[in-house]
Amino acid sequence: MIEVKNLVKRYGNHIAVDNLSFTVNKGQILGFLGPNGAGKTTTMNIITGYLSATEGTVTVNGLDVFEEPEEVKRMIGYLPEFPPLYPDMTVLEYLNFVADIKKVKKSEKKSMISEIMELTKIAPMSGRLIKHLSKGYKQRVGLAQALMGYPELIILDEPTVGLDPKQIIEIRELIKEFSKNHTVILSSHIMQEVSAVCDSVLIIDKGKKILSDKPENLSMHFGATGSVRLTVKGERDKIIGALSSIERVKSINEQEGFETGTVTVTVSCDENDDIREDVFYALSREGTPILEMRPLRMSLEDIFLKVTQDDEAVPDAGSASDIDEASDLEASSDSSLDNAEGKGEE
Repeated sequence: MIEVKNLVKRYGNHIAVDNLSFTVNKGQILGFLGPNGAGKTTTMNIITGYLSATEGTVTVNGLDVFEEPEEVKRMIGYLPEFPPLYPDMTVLEYLNFVADIKKVKKSEKKSMISEIMELTKIAPMSGRLIKHLSKGYKQRVGLAQALMGYPELIILDEPTVGLDPKQIIEIRELIKEFSKNHTVILSSHIMQEVSAVCDSVLIIDKGKKILSDKPENLSMHFGATGSVRLTVKGERDKIIGALSSIERVKSINEQEGFETGTVTVTVSCDENDDIREDVFYALSREGTPILEMRPLRMSLEDIFLKVTQDDEAVPDAGSASDIDEASDLEASSDSSLDNAEGKGEE
C-alpha cells in the first residue's frame, strides 16, 4: 500500500528525516512512534503531499506522491493533531463543505455523510455548532472529515490527545473499525494505545528508523529484564535466605503480599539471564512452594525509552531541530484541508 524509500527532508543544515525507508501493507494499522522532533509529522506530511522531500520516493498503491500528487491525494484522509474545524459551522454544514472540497459526487454525498456520521457517532450532533461541542466530539468530527470520500489510507496524528478515558476507548474502537476497509498510520505518544490498536510499530529518532516490528515481537526481542516476580508460601526468612543463596541473583525486592502466609518478591539477575530453574530448586529444597512465578518484561513504553534515550536526542533551546518542530506545528494545523483543497482542484 505505502512504500517509503530513502526519504530525506532537510531544513538548511538540519536533517528532519534521514534516509528513512519503510512499507505499510493494505489493511494494516501502523503505529508511528518517536520523541518530539523525531520527524514523524514531517514524514506524514510528505506522504500526504503537503510537504516536498529533499530526496527519496514515496508511493501509495504504486503511485508516486511527487509525480502524481492529485491521484495520491484522492486516496488519503488526514487527521492532524489539531483538527482543522470551522467553529461557526454546524457539523452537517462542515461535512457538506468537506465533501464538496473533496469532490464527492452529488448523488453520493448525502448518503456518504450520513454513513460517516453514523460510523463516528456524531449524527445526534449534526445540527450543533462545532464550537459548542466537547473535545471528544470535535475529534470525532475531525475523524469524519478524514473519512470523507472513503480514502484507502487514513493518517492520524495523535487522535486521542486531550480526551478522557471513555473517549479514548471509543476512538480506539473506531480506529480498529477503520482497518476493515482502510490502511491506517497512527502517530501517538500513548504506548498503551499503540499496543492496543496497532498491528506493527515503527520507531524513529532524529529522522532515522530505530525499530520496526509487531508490538508482541518487540516485547519478545527487546523486553527481557532479567527479573522474575514470585509469590511463595512459607516463612519469609527461609524464602529470602534460599533466594539469596543463588549466585546469579543480583537483587531481591520484597512487595506487600495479598495472601496470609505468603511472600511476594521480585528477583533480578542479568538482563538476558534466566534463573527460573535455580529459583525453583532453591525454594523446593526449603519446602516453600511457589504459588506464582512469572518473568517481567519491559512494556512498549520501556522499550521506546530504551531505544530512543540519547543525550544528543534532546536539543538545546533554539537549536536547528526547532525548525522541525515549527514545521510540524504548521503542517499539523493546516494540512488536512490543504490536502482537501488539493482534491477540490483536481
